[in-house]
Amino acid sequence: MKTLRIASLLTGMTALLVSGAAMAGVNVGINLGVPAPVYVAPAPVYAPPPPPPVVYQPAPVYGAPVYAAPAPTIVIGWHGDRYWDGRRYWGRDEWYRHHRDWDDRGHWDHDRGRHNGWR
Repeated sequence: MKTLRIASLLTGMTALLVSGAAMAGVNVGINLGVPAPVYVAPAPVYAPPPPPPVVYQPAPVYGAPVYAAPAPTIVIGWHGDRYWDGRRYWGRDEWYRHHRDWDDRGHWDHDRGRHNGWR
């Protein structure tokens, strides 16, 4: 019996608490106070873009002209009746005397040179 009483008491209390939370109502309130302060951002200020930087080209600098002597050209070969070999001029007869073992094809003439004992 005692448990039945406790169970019914708990059921009643739960029903009262639940019904109060589920109750909907319309509330009307009247307020006569000062509103809260509000921060308002200032209006943006538009400025024109800055002008482009002014860059002046420096004045050209002119120096005195420099003249260089042309490089000497060395042409090996016959110049008139003399032969230039890169170091000195040879006369035609002197050249043939000095290079008598050299034939016209650019080879050493072995028939007129030393043969080291064979022939």
